[in-house]
Amino acid sequence: MLMDKLVKEAEKLKRHLGILKLVVEKGPLGIFKISDITGLPPHKVRYSLRILERAGLLRPTSRGARATPAGEEELKNTRKELKEVIKSIEKLLR
Repeated sequence: MLMDKLVKEAEKLKRHLGILKLVVEKGPLGIFKISDITGLPPHKVRYSLRILERAGLLRPTSRGARATPAGEEELKNTRKELKEVIKSIEKLLR
């Protein structure tokens, strides 16, 4: 039961980061274009965009979502931060 929540949160994080990466690399992109590229349903794309926008990582434009400088920086730091999360999880296995 406890692990179910962790797995669901990891899946959402994967989706959010995938969308952020896509917008950084190919933006600006709208909901339906992201949905077409990723195969995700539009309502999940919309939710992820809202979360990323609230975090200041994306901003909406008339042509679609565009990454902010903070979004580009977040994407650069993601690998390092995930390695630290993995270290914390590995401590649980001891």
